[in-house]
Amino acid sequence: MRRGIERRAVGRVIERVEVFRERTVRRQGREAIIDGLSGARIVAARRHGKYLLCDLDTGGVLMMHLRMSGRVLVVPAGTPRPPHTQVVLHLSPDPAGNRHEMWFVDPRTFGEVVVFDRDDEERVAPELARLGPDPIVDGLDEPRLAEILRGRRGNLKALLLDQHRIAGIGNIYADEILHRARLRHDRLPMRLDLAARKRLVAAIHFILNDAVQQGGSTLDDTQYVGVDGEEGWFQTNHRVYDRAGERCITCRKARIVRRVVAGRSTCFCPRCQH
Repeated sequence: MRRGIERRAVGRVIERVEVFRERTVRRQGREAIIDGLSGARIVAARRHGKYLLCDLDTGGVLMMHLRMSGRVLVVPAGTPRPPHTQVVLHLSPDPAGNRHEMWFVDPRTFGEVVVFDRDDEERVAPELARLGPDPIVDGLDEPRLAEILRGRRGNLKALLLDQHRIAGIGNIYADEILHRARLRHDRLPMRLDLAARKRLVAAIHFILNDAVQQGGSTLDDTQYVGVDGEEGWFQTNHRVYDRAGERCITCRKARIVRRVVAGRSTCFCPRCQH
């Protein structure tokens, strides 16, 4: 999604802003969002874990978090808006003279749109400073992973999902990473040896980057799509997630098991991840 925003919105001026649901801008309110964005040019698009960040030429930052059902779409102006379109940014024409709108669409309204000055980030968006490293943006090597795992009890999957430890891994990707690393979800993090840590680091980088290249995972509920509305394709590469009861396509012997761990669906192969 960051790449899509970079292609379609960076360099464009936000000429006008519409906010339809106060809950989506609950942290600051409608007027603050409109005032903070109107007339600003988007100069860069960044990510940190699950947060989308757009730098503005005013010194401000547009922060968006999709939560469970949010979408960010950049579409030609005049395109019929879907239900639950919460925020609309009217963008200046591109070099060819085409006008576009950036929509924040969120049926369940758990997502959020925030605007803040860079100097005011700690007050308005303190959660950003508490995030762990994003493997794609910051890199993640075995010594850093060893530091993250040191002394950690609980289970390995819960640690991967903890955004304060490593930012950007969600439930789908945790299952796929653990399968590729041949590690069970209930391993004790502090007990992983050097070989296991190296496999885990390699799996984190491979799965996250492969998923980005393929546009993410669009499941049957089609909640997730790219900024152009196109579905992702990584779900066709899932080896364990949402495949409970099916034969493992890695070992071709065991069947995928599904368990609920800490309230989250967890799928794994009992042979590959023994």
